Amino acid sequence: MTERINTLIAHGHLFTMQGAGVGYVADGAVAVRGTRIVAVGPTAELSARFQADETIDARNCAVLPGLIDAHMHTHLAIVRGVAQDVTHWMQKALAPYWDHTTSEAQMAGTRLNALEALKAGTTTHGDYGFPRPGWPEFYVELGVRACLTPIFNALPPRGLSSSKLGDLYEFDMQVGRRTLDNAVAFAREWAGAADGRITTMLGVHAPDMMPVEMLREAKEIAQREGWKLHTHLSQGDRETEQILKRYGKRPVAFVAELGYLDDQLLAVHLTDATDEEAAQVARSGAHMILCSGSIGIIDGLVPPAYAFKQAGGLVALGSDQAPGNNCSNMFNEMRLTALFNKCKYASPTVMPAWEVLRMVTIESAQVLGLGDKIGSLEAGKEADVILVDLTAPNLSPILLNPIRNIVPNLVYAGTGHEVKTVLVAGKVLVRDYAVLVADEAAIWAEAQRQAEAFERRVAADPRHKDMALMQAMAAGQL
Repeated sequence: MTERINTLIAHGHLFTMQGAGVGYVADGAVAVRGTRIVAVGPTAELSARFQADETIDARNCAVLPGLIDAHMHTHLAIVRGVAQDVTHWMQKALAPYWDHTTSEAQMAGTRLNALEALKAGTTTHGDYGFPRPGWPEFYVELGVRACLTPIFNALPPRGLSSSKLGDLYEFDMQVGRRTLDNAVAFAREWAGAADGRITTMLGVHAPDMMPVEMLREAKEIAQREGWKLHTHLSQGDRETEQILKRYGKRPVAFVAELGYLDDQLLAVHLTDATDEEAAQVARSGAHMILCSGSIGIIDGLVPPAYAFKQAGGLVALGSDQAPGNNCSNMFNEMRLTALFNKCKYASPTVMPAWEVLRMVTIESAQVLGLGDKIGSLEAGKEADVILVDLTAPNLSPILLNPIRNIVPNLVYAGTGHEVKTVLVAGKVLVRDYAVLVADEAAIWAEAQRQAEAFERRVAADPRHKDMALMQAMAAGQL
């Protein structure tokens, strides 16, 4: 007697991420009942066992766990492409533009960025920003999984854009108190929302952006509430200089002294960390989030993720933000992570394709504390699944024997545009490349309207003539 299920994804090239590798199953199928996977295996076996309300033909498709973007600032999509090819990216490029964004503009950016990510196969969005009206509600409406991190700091308004390079930041404890309280309230309110699709963490913006007492309080709150601490750490020489001047220590040593180095910590970037410091963080049980594209553009550097992994640590991948990376696309992050590390270590064997595919699926899930729910295709887990069309010219031809070429092609040639179908918690959100859960044209139109209003605000600020890219504009280079 057959068992009734909602969906059977059949005849696909399955990459389950079970075991230590990619868990390939030829002519494989995934059975879904409600929000969960009930079985994974050969199509012939599952077709005989189950009767499905809908069968999705995955012939000539790679069937993967939904991709996970562990660290993204979607609200910055409204200023996509305004802070590239410059030095002192934070203070001289991004911050002067950021001063002119509004809550409405930020939400328009979030909608655009989240839509972009969904279409490229991202099913879990690790969004990181100040709480703003409509932020979590949009993710509930979109139907994706979101790990939302409300952030806080003690910087006064325009604190970064107005400070001189090398000067210590001023702290405003009224800002610090308000933003910390808002972050805690948000994390409490939204934890577990949308039947568990929404999870929360606490976002220490960076250890150089607040005084010691705030850092200690945040650690105590996170321990009490059972939240992970998601923080930028050693994210550049600017942070290192600030911490050295205030405390006489480098950032990793400083947070170690505060008790931050444990399995509660998600350390984002580690750009300016040495290999030894990266290994110290890894051995503590903390996890790393690597944003290769962003740091490559912002700093021209490759963070020490390889050293982190060699020390036994788990590394997740993130896209960071559009002014520093231009896209939220995890195919882009996989490719750049593999290529940059091969170049850094002058070795073609460093960060092989199968390894970075695990970093954007099961290992990202484990880093976010969701490894028991998502990140692999196996019975009992949530049915977050994507189908990637292998008949796309850049992914063709398909070779299976004696060597299988699918994973290298996904990582080195995939663009995200080949993602054909996306399911989250068993619900189809994208079918045959069409988004079913949002009005793409309306999202684009609102983002463009907000961007044009943003342009007018920037142009009215006399500082815009001194922004980093204005000389390139004047020379006709942009």
